[in-house]
Amino acid sequence: MTTATLLAQLDLSNAFSEIGGVRFVTGFVMLTHMFFAELFVGFAIAAPVLQAWGARTGSPRMDRLAHSMARFNILTFSTGATFAVLFVVILVGLYPQVTASLFTHFFYFIAIAMLSMFLALWGMYSYYYKWDRYAVLNKKRHIALGFTMGFFIWCWMLIMTGIDTYMVTGGGPGRPQITEGTVASFGAALQGIFNPMFTDMLLHRTFANLSWPAFALGAWAAFMYVRSKTPEDRAFYDWSSSVGLTWGVGFLMLMPIVGFTMVYALKESAPGGTGPASGGAYERLTEGATSNLLTINLILVVGLFVLGNVAMFLGAERHPDHAGRVPIRFFGLVAAVAGLYAVSPLADFPFLYMRYIMMLVMVLATLGAFVTYLRGRMRFRYGSPGASYRAVLMALGVLAAVVALNMGFMKSNSRVPFTVYNQPDYTVEPSTPPSGFGR
Repeated sequence: MTTATLLAQLDLSNAFSEIGGVRFVTGFVMLTHMFFAELFVGFAIAAPVLQAWGARTGSPRMDRLAHSMARFNILTFSTGATFAVLFVVILVGLYPQVTASLFTHFFYFIAIAMLSMFLALWGMYSYYYKWDRYAVLNKKRHIALGFTMGFFIWCWMLIMTGIDTYMVTGGGPGRPQITEGTVASFGAALQGIFNPMFTDMLLHRTFANLSWPAFALGAWAAFMYVRSKTPEDRAFYDWSSSVGLTWGVGFLMLMPIVGFTMVYALKESAPGGTGPASGGAYERLTEGATSNLLTINLILVVGLFVLGNVAMFLGAERHPDHAGRVPIRFFGLVAAVAGLYAVSPLADFPFLYMRYIMMLVMVLATLGAFVTYLRGRMRFRYGSPGASYRAVLMALGVLAAVVALNMGFMKSNSRVPFTVYNQPDYTVEPSTPPSGFGR
């Protein structure tokens, strides 16, 4: 009997009952993996961009920051990969039927995703360990290696997003379900990948994986500033915190807009009819048991915008004339008031769509502060940031991580009681493995 057969016969349906149940353990393992995976994707895309920008402008700081990002990926990849493997083992043990069906249904796409992962790792290790050689002798070739790392890990994310959104939408109305006749159909799998939610979720994840890792970078730089011993290091980490804040806020402003289109696409993917699943995952997300998670997430997002504006206001003190602080303060106050109104009980006054209008006002006000901050950065003097600025950056990094993990938790729970929405054969309840193996 092979190892795969033994694994398929594991019956873990009553496992973990004393530590929160199987859904808790499965979700914890997956969210831990996503924590490292999102950082990996963000830094893999950003590092070669920064290095190329540094080569164009002649800034050694960008080269150093890109190297730090690549080093982080090298050091933490095995941790994220370990939790990914553990997640697959748990899925096989707890949900053998749905796992086998999904692996069979999306076999070719999963194979392409794994090839993309292999190429991304080849690019990552070549990029990092050949830094000293290629960064001097052939910088263009070295930057190209970095872009292969970013491109192929993005391809992996693209395919995983297709499978993930298929599980949330069930493929959308009128799309073939996983049955004995369609489980091995490439055409049905292709339709499942390109479900109504796919494009919007892909954009949302791409921007998110560039936004919250940037906030994490800012928090790391603020922490490392305290440990710095030389003026050069302090200036570098202060500059790095400004880069993290700029990238984080820049992509954060796109999130509510893409998020709105994503939720609208989720609404359009509802299966229809009169059954208990007729409203789709959208109905559960906005009106059902997980609607409180959506409210919590909205409050956290508003907190990100408010703290981002506060950080830009405090960071603008680096300007020799403190230019820009007054308009940043004005824009920040407008963003804070609009955001608080959007999450208050008055959000639907005087009419239904007032919440969305206030969110748009918050984004536009933040854009005004962002443009003002960018204009002043050309004359910033780095090396002595205030303690309040560093504290806000650390809070931003923590809050951004909480938002990212809460979004994953909220999305997965919106499809309950199904693991693949509106397909009764695949539910969140653990199942026993199929019998008859090894005979």
